[in-house]
Amino acid sequence: MMNATPQYGTVWFTALDTTGADTSGSLLTGRTVLDDGTTAALVAVVPDPESRFPRARDGEVGLRESLELAEWVTGLEDPEMPLVIVVDVPSQAYGFIEEKFGLNATMATTVNALARTRLAGRPVISLVVGKAISGAFLSTGMQANRIIMLEHDDVQVQVMGKQAAARITRRSVEEMEAAAESVPAMAFDGASFTSLGGVFESLSPANPASPDAADVAATRDVLGRALTDIRDSGTTDLRCRLESEQAHQSRALSRKVRQVVNDQW
Repeated sequence: MMNATPQYGTVWFTALDTTGADTSGSLLTGRTVLDDGTTAALVAVVPDPESRFPRARDGEVGLRESLELAEWVTGLEDPEMPLVIVVDVPSQAYGFIEEKFGLNATMATTVNALARTRLAGRPVISLVVGKAISGAFLSTGMQANRIIMLEHDDVQVQVMGKQAAARITRRSVEEMEAAAESVPAMAFDGASFTSLGGVFESLSPANPASPDAADVAATRDVLGRALTDIRDSGTTDLRCRLESEQAHQSRALSRKVRQVVNDQW
């Protein structure tokens, strides 16, 4: 029998949380302390096998998760308190119920809440510890000022999972992986995503499925430096993803297209 993929979101939330928060349910909220002593709000969407929504039991962002996350973010009182989002999300929740009750609208509510609080000046940092797939990542971790990523084999970043991408393109998973070797934007691994210029820094913990004190300390240090970088930049938008040194190299054409469109508008 194959071993199940570790619940990285729950593991890293628990490792970073300083409140001893309850880890039942699909939305975990608490507080963490960065390397410089700054207290930050902490949140993660995690698997909940007892969820009343079957399509959202494995860490997917569904109706409940998106609305609860939006409500929690909107309810944070201190507008300057940093927000750290721990990311291990395999997808949004696909299902009849989700489509019937408008998952697209509830996820848009999450995007709106996170984007508004970021644009209002709250530093937002995402820590990708596992999967960051599809709309689940777009509506959570992608809204952060800075993205930090762990480096290990279970990290995946893409608009859809490997199997789904293979089906929709009528290729095998092996063919998709071969194409990704020459086109980083098609790849799933964290290093390829990092090469596109959107990641502030990567970390290589000794045991990502069970971080020790040194791993947690190193993570708090990077989170603190990301916070300093956000504040020093004086911006609340996401322009750093296109202005980084890596983006100048790997996304030159994307930058040119954006410039042409901006000039025309």
